[in-house]
Amino acid sequence: MMKITLLGTGTSQGVPVIGCSCEVCRSGDPRDHRLRTSAFVEWDGCKLLIDTGPDLRQQLLREGIAAVDAVLLTHEHKDHLAGLDDIRPIYFRQKQPMDLFAMQRVLAVVRKDFDYAFRTNPYPGAPAFNLHPIRYNAFRVKDVEIQPIQVRHLALPILGYRIGPFAYITDASYVADAEIALLSDLDVLVVNALHREKHYSHFNLEQALQFVERVRPNRAFLTHTSHHMGLYADVEKILPPQVTLGYDGLQIVIDK
Repeated sequence: MMKITLLGTGTSQGVPVIGCSCEVCRSGDPRDHRLRTSAFVEWDGCKLLIDTGPDLRQQLLREGIAAVDAVLLTHEHKDHLAGLDDIRPIYFRQKQPMDLFAMQRVLAVVRKDFDYAFRTNPYPGAPAFNLHPIRYNAFRVKDVEIQPIQVRHLALPILGYRIGPFAYITDASYVADAEIALLSDLDVLVVNALHREKHYSHFNLEQALQFVERVRPNRAFLTHTSHHMGLYADVEKILPPQVTLGYDGLQIVIDK
């Protein structure tokens, strides 16, 4: 059995947005409250964290996550990376460096932003990381095979990930046909849908639904959603039967 937890489903500003008084930001529905986008995958004895945004501490505490086998980074933007230091308690508990998988360019940003973790004589409270540069070939964490998916975020190459019957893609504005071919026979797809209007670097709702139609998973969940999308309860009414608007803390189970 695979379990996917959507730790956060919001954009770089989260929802509510600071200073905004729109109906979504004032909503009393907890599904309208969105931390920065991240996900946690448990399968075949392996625990994988996808992205480490600035709300990571809150997310790990909320879900009671105390063990992580590896971190998969999609790209280096701060809403997907800034919380990496919150891995420290897990590193202290597990007593071994945390494995990080990302493109070489992204790992260079990790080294710069968290330089104290890579010094010759780091201070005792610093975390430790094993950096694994990846490109487009499949790799393994424990016995789980992970297939990177090439995605464009405007002009920036970033990665999504396929893990068995599940795939996770965020911040996409374009995915090539060759990469869509790697997404055949999915049970669950999680994909970004920013809002309803077109955007230069993210799928909007229409584009996300078109992408779902091309991939044809059994189920799809939308993430990286802004307050401009509208109230959760209203958006759910207009989605196809196999598509759900994701929300923070949503758990998805695949019985495979």
